[in-house]
Amino acid sequence: MLIVNIIMGFDFGTKNIGVAIGQKLTCTVRPLTVLQSQSGIPNWGKIKDIYNIWKPVVMIVGLPLKINGDEQPITVLARRFAKQLKKQFPVVVEMHDERFSTSEARLNYFENHHNYLRAQQNIKINAIAAGVILKSWLNQSFRI
Repeated sequence: MLIVNIIMGFDFGTKNIGVAIGQKLTCTVRPLTVLQSQSGIPNWGKIKDIYNIWKPVVMIVGLPLKINGDEQPITVLARRFAKQLKKQFPVVVEMHDERFSTSEARLNYFENHHNYLRAQQNIKINAIAAGVILKSWLNQSFRI
């Protein structure tokens, strides 16, 4: 029996939280969905639903730092989100530097999905950014 270790990545935001999934075996990722949040408070029921479907063994939360590495107000909220994940789910939760992930996600999106409406783009970009964060973590963790 082949055991696939699923990893879930989050691009935390005060309005939207991008979610992506990946696996250690193939070091591949894919954007999954975007969850709405109210002033940084996520819909925990939806996160639990996604958890129950995918059963990840690790959750990675993007760490939003300034370009120079300093923290900013959203950094505190992302750390709080990661701590809440640790309390609610029996998995390893790590934070991973997400500098430039949104820029890379936007580039990826516009190269591959340039015909969509702007409103759709913004929603998808959060999930793509979560995938970029997760792929970066996989590459760093497994030295690909």
